[in-house]
Amino acid sequence: MKNENSILYVQTSNSPERQYSPLVLAQSAKAMGLEPIVYYLGVALTVLKPGEAEKMQLGSFPTVAEMLRKTMDMGITVYVCEASKQMLGWDDVELIANVKIVGAATLNDLALDAGATMWF
Repeated sequence: MKNENSILYVQTSNSPERQYSPLVLAQSAKAMGLEPIVYYLGVALTVLKPGEAEKMQLGSFPTVAEMLRKTMDMGITVYVCEASKQMLGWDDVELIANVKIVGAATLNDLALDAGATMWF
């Protein structure tokens, strides 16, 4: 069932310049009383390996690791695509705590149910 208050932010990049927008927007959406969801896909998963997001910081913004932590602390779910893990050859890779690894069909379900979807 479509939830008009839900916004799905899909992160497809591991570029430092593209990390902030979905996290800032998700945090803003939560503060507005909306229901944001963040989904990592493809090479974006490399950002979720322990220590990687700590290396990313642009301008006066906090590190991407701090932004991810704040996002999850606000109760925003961060999903990780299992098929992307397989594509990257990561059978036993460790990712940061509190992300939810889900099947590829979950992205389709989330997109169909969300009131809006944004890709980065």
